[in-house]
Amino acid sequence: MIVFDEVIKMGTLIDILKATWYLWALIFAVSIFKLFRPRIKGFFGEKSVAFFLSRLDPAKYKVINNIMLQAGSRTTQIDHVVVSNYGIFVIETKNYQGWILGNEFDDYWTQVIFKRKEKLHNPIKQNYGHIQALKDALSEYENANYVSIVAFTTKAELKVKADTDVVYTVNLPKTIGKYSNETVSDFVKEQIYEKLLSLNIDNKENRKAHVQAIHNNLEDKHKKVDANTCPKCGGKLVLRNGKYGQFKGCGNYPKCRFIAK
Repeated sequence: MIVFDEVIKMGTLIDILKATWYLWALIFAVSIFKLFRPRIKGFFGEKSVAFFLSRLDPAKYKVINNIMLQAGSRTTQIDHVVVSNYGIFVIETKNYQGWILGNEFDDYWTQVIFKRKEKLHNPIKQNYGHIQALKDALSEYENANYVSIVAFTTKAELKVKADTDVVYTVNLPKTIGKYSNETVSDFVKEQIYEKLLSLNIDNKENRKAHVQAIHNNLEDKHKKVDANTCPKCGGKLVLRNGKYGQFKGCGNYPKCRFIAK
């Protein structure tokens, strides 16, 4: 009798699962979306920028999307590079929403959504590293002019003070178009473009190693912060009072402006 009751219960459970399969499928899909949300957002953000850049005159502008270069023992991934007669435009894209506040030389900017505040690495400084990697790769082209641009989607409201171009993705063609002083010939432009294509690492294994290296660096950084050590200069982290309350900052300020996120 007990066994019979158990069979009935099992049958009832199976019937319930069959009747609600779509709910379980939905829960599974939501979980997968949350897990890969940052990658999905980044993917669509970069695709939208690629679309706007495709509107540039192909006779004057050569676009390379998602380029990865070897920089010494490390690799660096750049969202978009536009090689033109007017300079090499290096574009860092961000797909954030809410207010974005920051200055040219801050280590971190602030994202404000309603009353919630989050920190993000200063994308101008991120792009500076990309430009240095490009300069190393193109060292024979000493006269090349590099232009840094940081582009946010229109979901963000920019409140940034900087000399570097920090614009909305829809304004990218207009921003690039304001640079009209020719610095390289068509021949040199083609040389630079072809060299970057030849240096681009499109190998899946290398790209996977690049992502793993980023994760390892973040893990190392968090360990140092937990030990009250500045991951930027090795100084001691101390508590400071700021506009938004207390925060951990490097004791070597102002020489080092690291702030723990």
